[in-house]
Amino acid sequence: MSSTLGPFKKTIALVGLSGVGKSSVGRRLAAALSMPFRDADAEVEAAAGRPIAEIFAQYGEAAFRDGERRVIARLLAEAPHVLATGGGAFMHPETRRLIKAQAISIWLKADVEVLARRVGRKESRPLLAGKDPLDVLAAQARDRYPAYAEADIAVETGDTPHQVAVEAILKALAERAETLS
Repeated sequence: MSSTLGPFKKTIALVGLSGVGKSSVGRRLAAALSMPFRDADAEVEAAAGRPIAEIFAQYGEAAFRDGERRVIARLLAEAPHVLATGGGAFMHPETRRLIKAQAISIWLKADVEVLARRVGRKESRPLLAGKDPLDVLAAQARDRYPAYAEADIAVETGDTPHQVAVEAILKALAERAETLS
């Protein structure tokens, strides 16, 4: 499916658990929509001058979330783009309010077993460090799904190639284009 959508008048913000593909899918979605791509985690690291794991270790999660909120607010003030948010960003009430007011939010969903397989191969996720990824993701799903459910669109990504998720997002955006702009 080639896109005749976009560029959109609002940023498209991808939300969801770690490993769901917000960054990978986001890059492909941005290309399909001829929009820039931004990764909130990369922007937080650039602003702080250090990796997220170091921010967590030195300052804790609350300080990280505050910095993340400020970075996302700055990004939302920029020209429309596709934005991959961190897995916990949408949990912060002010960040969620900003995204809901200034962006089209899309919740990417996949089974936690699929996500655990994906994130189990990466050492860079501080909330998963030294823990069983399935246990952590199952607990996060219980805690975060009610907030994620506030997103404008929900797309099941499953255990499929990222391009399949992009096509599903494009279809959902096309179906909701009039109500989302």
